[in-house]
Amino acid sequence: MMRLRFFHVGAAALMGLIAMGQPVAGDDENPGGQYAVTVTNVTRGQTFTPILVATHKAGLRLFELGQPASAELAIVAEEGDTAPLAAALAALPEVKDVVSSGALLPPGESVTIRVGTQGTFDHVSLVSMLIPTNDGFFALNGVQGPRGRGMMRLFSAAYDAGSERNDELCGSIPGPFFAECGGPGGGGMPGGGEEGYVHSHAGIHGIGNLVAADRDWRNPVAQVTLRRVR
Repeated sequence: MMRLRFFHVGAAALMGLIAMGQPVAGDDENPGGQYAVTVTNVTRGQTFTPILVATHKAGLRLFELGQPASAELAIVAEEGDTAPLAAALAALPEVKDVVSSGALLPPGESVTIRVGTQGTFDHVSLVSMLIPTNDGFFALNGVQGPRGRGMMRLFSAAYDAGSERNDELCGSIPGPFFAECGGPGGGGMPGGGEEGYVHSHAGIHGIGNLVAADRDWRNPVAQVTLRRVR
């Protein structure tokens, strides 16, 4: 059974953003169409795993800062595997569409994902792991999309799922071949030492195999542009 825990909120300020553009006035009814979601990796030494994007109704959020991550979000943050979260989202009646970018996104590069929207299914959430990290991710967390032909530009900080100890060891981090590791890394690590709640990521400190001078960052880590294209 899925153990996904969503958080339903009212008009509280959105978390998951450094800055947010304002929706552009236009088609208030927002009939069926698509959002073009363009993500740019603005880090120097972190790669994004495939990016999961969902459109949904207001009030659905993937996480809350200071609260435990769901099992499905933790799998994204630790392993870059979006399949369990995608399946859980697709099963919810308040979700319209779920799409994955399907590929890694290196530093300085961009990808555009098109996702369906209709009527009140006008909010967007997305998530992706940062590698190499133990359980770092970036996200948009229930953002209302632009109306009409409007466009929004947003920025995401890096978050820590709090589900795995940040040992910065190759054996704990999955992904492509890293210069520090000489191989594809591992992904498994024994439990213990994790924080237990989602929080702002503290970055890479060079305590394990990772070189902080190459892998650390200063927020934001991702630029996201939302555009209504149809």
